[in-house]
Amino acid sequence: MTLKVSCPNCTKEVIWQTSNEFRPFCSKRCQLIDLGEWADEGHKISQNIQGATPLTEEMLDAMEDEFILNNVTSYEFFNNSVICFGKVQFL
Repeated sequence: MTLKVSCPNCTKEVIWQTSNEFRPFCSKRCQLIDLGEWADEGHKISQNIQGATPLTEEMLDAMEDEFILNNVTSYEFFNNSVICFGKVQFL
């Protein structure tokens, strides 16, 4: 079964398939119009701003441990200092 959706910009019917590089839009033009609306802050994701959560020492320690576990590959000790050599990750 073929899924059909409406273009968010002009409401023209669009077939949802991988060969449609502009989906959910019907064309590059509609895609760029929508992008321009976001750039001009015409579209916004409404959500209440949440207050800053105070970080405890335990939370900071856990974040540091997780960072080291995922990013540091080796350590060297030099003049009583620890030097970390991290790995490069490309996303």
